[in-house]
Amino acid sequence: QVQLVESGGGLVQAGGSLRLSCAASGRTVSRIHMGWFRQAPGKEREFVAVISWGGSSTYYADSLKGRFTISRDNAKNTVYLQMNSLKPEDTAVYYCAADRNWPLSQATPYWGRGTLVTVSS
Repeated sequence: QVQLVESGGGLVQAGGSLRLSCAASGRTVSRIHMGWFRQAPGKEREFVAVISWGGSSTYYADSLKGRFTISRDNAKNTVYLQMNSLKPEDTAVYYCAADRNWPLSQATPYWGRGTLVTVSS
């Protein structure tokens, strides 16, 4: 019912910035909460950030708050993740997720294929 496609990943140097995008499409793309998770090599997938369907509420992982910013453009059914001051430990596959319920979780039903972010030292 909902398809998610991430873009914007790549290789950057430590201290640099990157902006990820996730476009949603399908039969039921309206009023969906959207967010980001990531999975680093050898680690479990972890929560990054989420934004409510109207954009009025956001929540971030404590370790990322202040460096990452989530936003959305409902006219384009797209959510963004601006990542600043990147560190090597930010290296991971970043996944876009969506749900009609708040908040998002590992059980969120809709996921993108992921986009790889590699931060070199």
